[in-house]
Amino acid sequence: MTDTYDTGNDTEKSAGTHRTLPVTDLSLVVLVGASGSGKSTFTRKHFKPTEIISSDFCRGLVADDENDQSASGDAFDVLHYIAGKRLAAGRLTVVDATNVQAESRKQLVQLARSHDVLPIAIVLDLPEEVCQARNAARPDRAGMPRHVVQRHRRELRRSLRGLEREGFRKVHVLHTEEEAEHAEVVLERRYNDLRHLTGPFDIIGDIHGCSSELESLLGKLGYVDGAHPEGRTAVFVGDLVDRGPDSPGVLRRVMSMVSTGNALCVPGNHENKLGRYLKGRKVQHTHGLAETIEQLDREDAKDPAFREQVREFIDGLVSHYVLDGGKLVVCHAGLPEKYHGRTSGRVRSHALYGDTTGETDEFGLPVRYPWAEEYRGRAAVVYGHTPVPSTSWVNNTLCLDTGAVFGGKMTALRWPERELVDVPAEKVWYEPTKPLTTEAPGSREGRPLDLADVQGRRIVETRYQGRISVREENAAAALEVMSRFAVDPRLLGYLPPTMAPTATSHEEGFLEHPAEAFAQYRADGVATVVCEEKHMGSRAVALVCRDAEAARERFGVEGPTGALHTRTGRPFLDDVALTEVILGRLRTAVTAAGLWDEWDTDWVLLDAELMPWSLKAGGLLRSQYAAVGAASGAVLPGANAALAAASARGVDVADLAARQQERTADAAAFTDAYRRYCWSTEGLDGVRIAPFQILAVRGRSLASVPHDEQLAWLDRLVEHDPTGLLQVTRRLVVDTGDEASVRAGIDWWLEMTGSGGEGMVVKPLGALVRDEKGRLVQPGIKVRGREYLRIIYGPEYTRPENLERLRSRFLGHKRSLALREYALGLEALDRLADGEPLWRVHEAVFAVLALESEPVDPRL
Repeated sequence: MTDTYDTGNDTEKSAGTHRTLPVTDLSLVVLVGASGSGKSTFTRKHFKPTEIISSDFCRGLVADDENDQSASGDAFDVLHYIAGKRLAAGRLTVVDATNVQAESRKQLVQLARSHDVLPIAIVLDLPEEVCQARNAARPDRAGMPRHVVQRHRRELRRSLRGLEREGFRKVHVLHTEEEAEHAEVVLERRYNDLRHLTGPFDIIGDIHGCSSELESLLGKLGYVDGAHPEGRTAVFVGDLVDRGPDSPGVLRRVMSMVSTGNALCVPGNHENKLGRYLKGRKVQHTHGLAETIEQLDREDAKDPAFREQVREFIDGLVSHYVLDGGKLVVCHAGLPEKYHGRTSGRVRSHALYGDTTGETDEFGLPVRYPWAEEYRGRAAVVYGHTPVPSTSWVNNTLCLDTGAVFGGKMTALRWPERELVDVPAEKVWYEPTKPLTTEAPGSREGRPLDLADVQGRRIVETRYQGRISVREENAAAALEVMSRFAVDPRLLGYLPPTMAPTATSHEEGFLEHPAEAFAQYRADGVATVVCEEKHMGSRAVALVCRDAEAARERFGVEGPTGALHTRTGRPFLDDVALTEVILGRLRTAVTAAGLWDEWDTDWVLLDAELMPWSLKAGGLLRSQYAAVGAASGAVLPGANAALAAASARGVDVADLAARQQERTADAAAFTDAYRRYCWSTEGLDGVRIAPFQILAVRGRSLASVPHDEQLAWLDRLVEHDPTGLLQVTRRLVVDTGDEASVRAGIDWWLEMTGSGGEGMVVKPLGALVRDEKGRLVQPGIKVRGREYLRIIYGPEYTRPENLERLRSRFLGHKRSLALREYALGLEALDRLADGEPLWRVHEAVFAVLALESEPVDPRL
């Protein structure tokens, strides 16, 4: 005879000696049995070595002797600590110890509850003679007294029938060696774990008996008779019943969709209360339950079986669902990250009712704890429960209860599109106790950022290059810059990445040359590249909102209509009024070009060069470059004159004089090089902006749009700028596999740099590109002109001996840095466009700034 005790009622007894033992994939499995019952053998057979924590092993850790019983106290402290860490990380954990005493099991049940996982017992209730024989056959236990096993057996038999009352959700008991030998442990997915379902989903907020509005919303979402022609799945967040005119009609529709696989549903607190009523429990007929009971009474005459069907439906609802690979969590009242995918009464209670502060408001209603303000989870949490007049994302959470029964509207979220769809209520069906005038918990009035979001060593998950780490010391440097000098953080959604230089050239007289860039992309499998003129200015990122209202609505700022900042997040101009003038001119060009409507947006983020270089780098020019030019101008003419006089006296100084003349020419070339990037400005007179990429608009990152499309948009902007502020970016498309095309690209670069241009940036025409191994390809390779590099490497860098030394450049770190910052930039743009909370955007933005503190040759 075999027994399975299962408080969850989800296993069946099996005939014969073969036993199937269901074990929840995230649980604490406790082996129970006398010494010698075969617990260790059983666990090694059915579980991974890393899943098993043995009391003997922990005893050995603290005493160097697995049989030293005097070390048991410390050993179990270690065991509980390790088990707690595994459970906190969401790992199946198996405890291999005798566990025949109720007190030892009590501690393990409490540990499981503290981590909101199921405790499961597997009992090896083998005969005493079997246990004694096994111990006698083991050298390390040959001397174990017989009474030890007898005591273990007595304690086990006393507690066997009470294991469920102790808190074990499943109890599997094996009585014979044959049963233990032929048992099979089968891992079961948690009921709330639907990560394998990827949607697309339509998540529908609180309904409260408003069946007509529900049908209208389903129709607007595209459902026909409860099914979607494109295979979308509806997900209901609960509170289907009470207060409204037709709770039975809502239940019929939802129950039908769930039964046919067209919908999922989680329970709300109103279903929970109705379910208790239908089971005969005593509940108060308040908050709309009386109306539902009356409607069900009328329904009984038409369909006597309906009431029982509703009871079974509610009884089978799961507290919350984890969907779409863990990226989405749906529940009724919201759920902190630590509860996602967990299974306990505490988790169910929070999913149904949320948490309160213990206070009541002026309407006598409990004050909800603002958990969404503190939420920092990766998964989006979509919920209802607390009615709000309009919904908005708060820290990656969204409340969909927009008070349909109170005369508001019924709202759904399309996932993964993150698009909101709603229909108005037909009337006020139920007068609310509290007016719908508050915003969602944790709205923009709550704190958007926290020091803990950016300090210390960080790991940022990106969609394009996996996990990117940020060192603690680099984070500290970035925090200094961000906290002291950056623009309003609400307007800082992106920092541009550093750019990789081309491989070092071996062309005579050149340190950098386009041939290496073309060859690199050809090797990466990129057939077509676009060469873009590199402007003689400073990198500038411009956030342009359609108007002040758009800036206030999307970014929560009063006054500014956007931002203009440097690649380290600092305001580009100290003059706020002048910044607004620039934003206004950009806005005018976007409007005249018709791009607001084409992009369906009320804000746009641009990457650009702002000229002249001297506008932002005046101090650098005076202290570093002009000083070199001035010193050479003061010293070299005198040296040349002295050498000329010496030569006139018959002294042989020809070689020295020639070298000095070369130095003079190099110094003049250096001065000419940096002066090309400097000119006088007055206000905006003389200022130019050359936009070269549209980064993002509302709901869409445009960073992966091919560069020919990007440049076409930008040409329209320049064309529709009546002020002359905007400047076109010249470009040339090159086929990397065509020799003539490559030669044309090289000639274009030589001509441009020969007439004073800085150089060019070579980019894959397709923008976001991966090589044949799936790795990101460099988004751009800069090829700087021969004369421009004098500014970087010094006036005399072109001398053969200097050039040969400089060719020993180490580019690996710079290239790695460029790719990591590029991936972080793309992640920031995606999060910004998706309307994710500011802390999520800044996690990636801040990481870019932190990586800039990594040691790398600044000349690269």
